[in-house]
Amino acid sequence: MPSFRIPAFFRPRHSFNRLRSFHLSPDQVSGLATTQAPVGGTITPELKQNSNGIVEKMRTTSIKSKRSIALAPRPSNLSIPLRGSTIVKLAVVTSLFFIMSISMAFLGADQDEPFFKRTLNDVATNSPGVVLVGESVDVDIDEPSITIRWSIVACGEAFMLPGTAGAHGSGSCGLPASPIHFFVDSDIAPTATYDPTTIPFNKDTGLRRSIQNLVQFDSDHVLDVHEARLYPFDNYVLSSTIRAASFDNQTIPIQKIATIDVTSSFDILTIDVESFSTTGNGAQQVSRDIDMHVSRPNGARFFTLLLFAISWLLTHVTIGHVMVARRLFGMRNILPHLVSSGAILIAIPQLRNSMPDAPGLDDCIGFFPQMIIVSISTIILLLILVVREMDNMSHPPPRPAPVVFPPRPPPTVFPPIPRSPSVQTQFSRPPRSPTANSSSKEISQWEMHRMLKHLKGEFVFPPVKPSHRIQPSDKSSPSHRRIKTMSKIMEAGEVSHWSEDE
Repeated sequence: MPSFRIPAFFRPRHSFNRLRSFHLSPDQVSGLATTQAPVGGTITPELKQNSNGIVEKMRTTSIKSKRSIALAPRPSNLSIPLRGSTIVKLAVVTSLFFIMSISMAFLGADQDEPFFKRTLNDVATNSPGVVLVGESVDVDIDEPSITIRWSIVACGEAFMLPGTAGAHGSGSCGLPASPIHFFVDSDIAPTATYDPTTIPFNKDTGLRRSIQNLVQFDSDHVLDVHEARLYPFDNYVLSSTIRAASFDNQTIPIQKIATIDVTSSFDILTIDVESFSTTGNGAQQVSRDIDMHVSRPNGARFFTLLLFAISWLLTHVTIGHVMVARRLFGMRNILPHLVSSGAILIAIPQLRNSMPDAPGLDDCIGFFPQMIIVSISTIILLLILVVREMDNMSHPPPRPAPVVFPPRPPPTVFPPIPRSPSVQTQFSRPPRSPTANSSSKEISQWEMHRMLKHLKGEFVFPPVKPSHRIQPSDKSSPSHRRIKTMSKIMEAGEVSHWSEDE
């Protein structure tokens, strides 16, 4: 029965508790002397003579205190037996406690400081102007492309639209006060247009509302995926340039471009630099470039490698199935190996699809070699199964002969006494007489041989003929020669009265 062991939190002070003579110390004896069992009484009759000289029996009660019962010391380690229902309840409570503990990790996540607050405050202090904030970065390796959602922000009182302060937690930043065209990667047509006159007011507060489609825009970028075959150690680099201009085609400098650095499946590092371009007439147009480095987080790499190793282990298991099935005979013995190999053939693609944000099935050291090996192993198992079945059809195994039990003898009132095997068969040769160098085994065999001769009557005078001694006795009336008298032996003709040869 399962049990739960509670460890000891202290050690006993006396080191002689294990010895019988030193089991209790004097302090413990004095303490246990006060602890006695409930006092019991016995009623005993007492003879007493009255004034008339008649002896009468008087009932007197004598109180006898029983011996003090010493309480057993508490064990240092306490073992509590647990039932099956108790174990299930403890497992359920532990599972619920674990789930609640994991759920606590999501509490307080919204209390953190906004990610772009420090960046915007730094821009408002050192170089106020227009800022582009990449709130969302969607990396799609299958496309392959990167989609960035930009938010238009202006930092500084001179560039900020009144009533829009508080963008991304910064009180010094809000929406731009002037209309702006944004050109991504030197497009001729503007990618996005911002017009402050289209921003509505809140009727109750009188402040401007931030409508996403009016203050945000998306930009799509083609991603170079020549390192996708190195998954999960693939890295990607994206370079882009963005230029801002007013409605009258006057260049507006962009002071900062920032993006988030962590997504669900990628780590992103963005570096922005100032740049400019020249037009056909030699005029310079100020712009700002970004270099975005995309890589896999360590957690995604760990889980991917773990699934990769599991897939290869399952592949090796199918090879083991083939090696074991070659030594087996019969359909029932090979069929479990075939079923296991088929299940692995179905499970490997599911493991490959469960890898986080994995690229296409184009790796040369993972999915395709695994599927080829598992498929070949499954085919070999099928062929082995067919060969074994054909052999059984051409050479069917012989049927076992029916077991015939001998008829039982009729029951008797007195069953026959089982006889032990003759000791004569054990000692075909008489043992030698023991010498001074004989072992104890040889001496015991010699003594046993002499004892058997004595029991057979070989030391009786006159001796019994060997021809008569080896005759089996009647089973119905078993008797030994020693129980017969000398006269009965002579009457039976076993020996003669005057026989010198015997």
